[in-house]
Amino acid sequence: MRTPLRGRFTATAAAVLSLALALTLGAQAGAASPDGANGARASAEEIPGTYEVRGISSATQRSVLAAHGVSIDAVDDHSVTVTADKATAKRLRSMGYLLEEIRQAVPDALPQDASGGDFSVTSTPSQYTSYAQMTATVNSLVSRYPNLMHRQVIGRSHQGRDIIAVRMSNNARVDQNRPEVLFSHNMHAREHLTTEMALYLMNEFATGYGQDSRITTMMNTREIWIIPSLNPDGKVWDQDSGSFRNWRKNRQPNSGSTAIGTDINRNFAYRWGCCGGSSTNPASDTYRGPSAESAPETRVLTNFVRSRVIGGRQQITAHIDFHTYSELILWPFGYTYNDTAPGLNQDQLNVFATVGRQMAASNGYRPQQSSDLYITDGSISDWMWGDQGIWSYTFEMYPRTASQGGFYPPGSVINRETARNREAVLILLENADCMYRSIGKPQLCTT
Repeated sequence: MRTPLRGRFTATAAAVLSLALALTLGAQAGAASPDGANGARASAEEIPGTYEVRGISSATQRSVLAAHGVSIDAVDDHSVTVTADKATAKRLRSMGYLLEEIRQAVPDALPQDASGGDFSVTSTPSQYTSYAQMTATVNSLVSRYPNLMHRQVIGRSHQGRDIIAVRMSNNARVDQNRPEVLFSHNMHAREHLTTEMALYLMNEFATGYGQDSRITTMMNTREIWIIPSLNPDGKVWDQDSGSFRNWRKNRQPNSGSTAIGTDINRNFAYRWGCCGGSSTNPASDTYRGPSAESAPETRVLTNFVRSRVIGGRQQITAHIDFHTYSELILWPFGYTYNDTAPGLNQDQLNVFATVGRQMAASNGYRPQQSSDLYITDGSISDWMWGDQGIWSYTFEMYPRTASQGGFYPPGSVINRETARNREAVLILLENADCMYRSIGKPQLCTT
């Protein structure tokens, strides 16, 4: 197991986040969802279970398992950790799969964290920034750094919440002709550490401008886009009741079913539903929706990315979609086991792998092509690259395993685990003007 790298969090960032975390519950209630996320507790049937499935050791076996409608959360040499509803778990057991439910650990019985810390791996929703607090924090930062940050609403969720994007540069209010890099977060509701990652990046680049030479150079030569929460309805539902609900999807009802939600990361149009990498069952955590881009949150993201095509050229050159957990850096394609495929030649694969490995060397994550884990279809990174030609990576953040907290590691790791990705983000930004330079072929970059 890799030892997590340590990092720092700026005093200004900590102060802004502390201010946001001090918001009253009344402010959070202002973002209450129509399905009663605040105060109302989900029934037992609505909270999916977490299971270890033993005897699974290959990408093919993992793909077959995922095709039964579970989401694979973490991979070990001979087992996987999955999320599944009780009906799916029962069906898998009847098929001969060895499932053991992973229940929340008792804090006093837990070993020390792998980094040597002495904290419990359990957490509570209040340890993470809520959607209302996130909004307040973003507004505070934009107000404090008006020249470096520009906030815009790029669309709304199914339940009508704002999905915001923040543009950062040395003159953020002006759309400049520069390479653009997009960082998206919180596509899956329960992955709250990714929203903390977004807030960390905004703080780090605002406070580092004029102080840190690399940050200053990037702010002077790039346009950085940050989407802190792509799934605000799911985030509120998972967090704001006071108890985590292990919720992954959005909160969009499904016609003809009592099951709620579409997996946004199986809903993109590129190779949607092509290859057994998503589910047709609305109750599944990997339900791909009735059609590509049927989820409003998916359309918000794709419409925004398409809007960055100016003069026939996509301005966004590189992208990271932050997820949890497993400590991985993944690149396309996810829909096929083949290393290269139509739309991904050997030079392009070499670029993905070279920059991916450079970033992994900085944060200790494991770099690999997405399908080396298991087949997925309709994913954001496949769409970003296959449809838009954007060099797109998926980061699976801390922890490595479910035993370290899974989707809900303790709030005490937030500063360390967000700062852990600082160097990786800078590596991508520095390569974003000509990714082919990483393999010694800058002549392949278009001008």
